[in-house]
Order: sequence, then C-alpha cells, then structure tokens
Amino acid sequence: MKVGFIGLGVMGRPMALHLAHAGHELHVWARRPESAADLPAVRHATPAALGAAVDVVFTIITASADVAAVALGQDGLCEGMAPGSILVDCSTIAPDAAREIAARLAERGIHMLDAPVSGGAQGAIDATLAIMAGGDAAVLDRVRPLLECLGKRIVHIGPNGAGQVAKACNQMIMVAAIQAVAEAMRLAGAAGVDPAKVRTALAGGSAASRVLDVMGQRMVERDFKAGIEARLHHKDYGLVLDAARRAGAPVPLTAVVAQQLNALMAQGWGKDDTASLLRVLESM
Repeated sequence: MKVGFIGLGVMGRPMALHLAHAGHELHVWARRPESAADLPAVRHATPAALGAAVDVVFTIITASADVAAVALGQDGLCEGMAPGSILVDCSTIAPDAAREIAARLAERGIHMLDAPVSGGAQGAIDATLAIMAGGDAAVLDRVRPLLECLGKRIVHIGPNGAGQVAKACNQMIMVAAIQAVAEAMRLAGAAGVDPAKVRTALAGGSAASRVLDVMGQRMVERDFKAGIEARLHHKDYGLVLDAARRAGAPVPLTAVVAQQLNALMAQGWGKDDTASLLRVLESM
C-alpha cells in the first residue's frame, strides 16, 4: 500500500520503518526535515501533498491541537486525502477531540481511526505495541495488515473516541504504578534497606510488573535520562482528568498522582524520565 506517516519522533520513526520494511511505499511529511533523514521514503512539502499521494496516513504527534491542525488546518491532510482514504491517528489526545476530527473528516468522505498505542519506545522498535482502536470496525479491518506491522495486540474498542478512552485508562494505571514503585523505593531507602534487593524480591512476588522491572531499575540506578519524557505523562494526565470530569467518574488516586506530576514539572524535570517521581518524593 501507499502509506503516509507524520510524527517521526522516538516512537514514530521506528513505526514508519516497520511499514517500509514490510514492503509498503512510505511517504512522509515532517516539520523538521532532519527527522526524516535516511528514511526510505518519499518526502512531501505539506500534509495535503502527502495525503493526496497515499491511501492511508498514520499520525503520532503530541497534542489534540497538533492533530487537528495537521488533519484539518490550512494545507492539512483533509485538503489532499481522497474520499475513502483513512487517517490512523496513533497520538494520545482527548476523546472529544478524536470524535470532532473524525466527524469533520467524515464530511469529506475520509475515514478516521483513533488508534493510540502503548509499549513505549522499545515496543515501537520491537513492533510489539498494544493498539487500541476507535472507529468503524470495517475500516479497522482494511488497515489491520498495516497495524500488524506495528503491534502484537490490536483491539477494536468501539466508535471514534473509544480508543482514546482506553489509552486514558492505560495511562492512569501505568503512571500510578510508577508512583507506587517510587514510594516503595523511597520507603526502602528511608528505612535503611537496599532498594535494589527490595526490587529483586518484589519482582518474584505478586507485586511483579513491567513497571517495577523497568522503572524500578531506573530508580535503583538513578538513571533519569528520558525514555519517554515525563512532560508527556503530565500532558496525558490532564487529558485523563478532563475525561473523568466529563464522564462524572471519580478518580481519587489519579488526582493524587496528577499532583505529583505537577510537582515534577515544577522542579524542571519534565524532559527527564517519569522515574523522576522518586526525586519528587526525595525533595518533599
């Protein structure tokens, strides 16, 4: 297939490469041309030009407003994509924003899936992402062979916006677990016990998790260099709290973790790893 890709960052670049290596004809547009360097892809001057050249476009960019601008703005995808073509947005954005963008594209006969992903940079590199799709099931079936190049678990959650609700739930659990690991490592250290040995013990019991493995190790080694920058989790928690407010769902634990993320940002650690939640506790 002719596939477009926008958002060639830590996760987007390996995802785009997987599509190219699978034999699809890759087309890209990038705000920063250097991010597309060395990609086996056709480069385009605008999202509209890219959209006109392909059957399916993937986007994975930061915020709701960014996705809306790329999809609907001047020289945006909507000005180039043909009726029947598909936008697959893998960004983490507000569910309402996903619904609005999908509705606007539908007016032009363009399909959209909100298909946020989980698994981090390593999952993108290994093509083991979990993909949570919102949109029409028949549209998902059309692009499933492409998604299978990127991930191992592809779940149709429901209509447009549902994928983003699932991603909000994912972020709630994951970042709360990072906070729990940070508190455990802080307790161990404050009690005069070796946090590394505590982590090893916990990894063999009911507290075992990928978060404990990865983030616990980062905390033990005091490696706060970003895997995924904490500012992105801070952004995601803003989306989570807004979605909960709109749904009238109580999320007391999430609210507390959001405050810890606020404190992390106030310390200037937003471009470091979210394992920096340990440093927040140490500074209190």
